[in-house]
Amino acid sequence: MKKLQISLKPGGRIYVNGAVLKVDRKVSIEFLNDVTFLLEHHVLQPGDTHTPLRQLYFIIQTVLIDPANSEDARSMFHSAHAALLASFKNSTIINGLVEVGDAFERGRPFDALKILRPLFVIEDEIIAQGMRPERTEIQHECEAR
Repeated sequence: MKKLQISLKPGGRIYVNGAVLKVDRKVSIEFLNDVTFLLEHHVLQPGDTHTPLRQLYFIIQTVLIDPANSEDARSMFHSAHAALLASFKNSTIINGLVEVGDAFERGRPFDALKILRPLFVIEDEIIAQGMRPERTEIQHECEAR
């Protein structure tokens, strides 16, 4: 693996292998081995999960942030992913969801997030045009909680 260097601003957070690190000053961190991490600006808060694709992103993010307790999130991913594949008609989103599923199944949830993020724009356009996908199983689960 190549060395990977990350710079954080004061007050910045990074999620590393399930741990949340917050820095009090500008700092650079160099990862010398394989590590799973998310930068704070890639983390969706629960209130930001107002669309089906963002809800799927949140589920995958949960697997990364809390790997010790990820079984429930993995199960939710499989249900939500199948429901979304059946709900969307846009070929770009469907192809993206297939790639997301492949990456997730290969144990590459971070790659799944990278594939999913650009699809938000297309989903937002679909919603703006009033062609909202049918309510998905994941939306029903979230509302029930």
